[in-house]
Amino acid sequence: MTLLRSREVRLVRIPTGLPSLDDFAVVEVEVGDPAPGEAIVRNAYCSVDPFMRMMMSTVRPVADRPASQAGAPLAGGAVGQVVASRARGIAEGDWVVHQSGWREIARIRIDDDGVRGIDAAAAPVSTALGVLGMPGLTAWYGMQRFGRPRENETVYVSAAAGTVGSLAAQLAAGGGSRVICSAGSQEKLAWLAGCGLDAQFNYREQPVDEALPTLAPDGIDLYFDNVGGGHLQAALDNMAFRGRIVACGAVSLYNDERATPGPANLDLLFTKELTIQGVRSRAHRDCYPEFLEEVTPLVASGSIRYAETTVSGIENAPAAFIGLFSGENLGKMLIEVAPA
Repeated sequence: MTLLRSREVRLVRIPTGLPSLDDFAVVEVEVGDPAPGEAIVRNAYCSVDPFMRMMMSTVRPVADRPASQAGAPLAGGAVGQVVASRARGIAEGDWVVHQSGWREIARIRIDDDGVRGIDAAAAPVSTALGVLGMPGLTAWYGMQRFGRPRENETVYVSAAAGTVGSLAAQLAAGGGSRVICSAGSQEKLAWLAGCGLDAQFNYREQPVDEALPTLAPDGIDLYFDNVGGGHLQAALDNMAFRGRIVACGAVSLYNDERATPGPANLDLLFTKELTIQGVRSRAHRDCYPEFLEEVTPLVASGSIRYAETTVSGIENAPAAFIGLFSGENLGKMLIEVAPA
């Protein structure tokens, strides 16, 4: 194979607080021939995910994943097409999802954690990083297996215009629940209104602790938490007796420069007999076939809506990542590396 040149994003230093562009660098590297068990993938899209900030954090690190190291390429989800392979079961032209983004061309081991083939004819390949990928599996498992929404229950989903939140909310609505959503802009609220949900509010204009008593006067039966912090505290105040909480994320805390105490009202967990369950897709990858069998037809038919915010060029990945924390994305944030 002809020697390929690729650009990749590296972490210059561990960010303090909100990351800045100076924390990252884009460098050019050479990609050699694949070794036995390896494949060379030309990426079409790289995923931009809030949890990547935790992998750069000394305050809130991911428990069982290696931390990002200063000077090293950043790991992240990507989808691309195989251009050379010496791995059994994967051929040139196949489409795969892997965890060796952010880069234009990746050299992957087919037996690495997180590598899986996808059917490029079933849906746009970008969805393998969003509604039909890791975020989708997280939403599906967290809502259907842990949350178990029931008909006529009141469900609250925070950060509902993101990929996880929007799918979780639509799954609950599809089961007959009354769904309340929060988001950070009028554009996002308008998009959510088209998803068949019952009520939306802009938490930047109406504080959560003021909105929830009005929208859920009888209490919240199920809270799907993507934000943590003040959103979680307000939800706890407004939970119904024996309500359930699915803790999926805490994006409001990821840039903390020091660990802060949790909500001041955790005593409500026992006085209201609440249950709280954390969820992460990594623990449930064996459920991908079942998840895809259920959700892919809903996406293909338009029964489940999804949104993508696409930024072109690997060099713009750091800016897109920083933009996540000010809400610049509607739905899934993606870097388009090469035309799919």
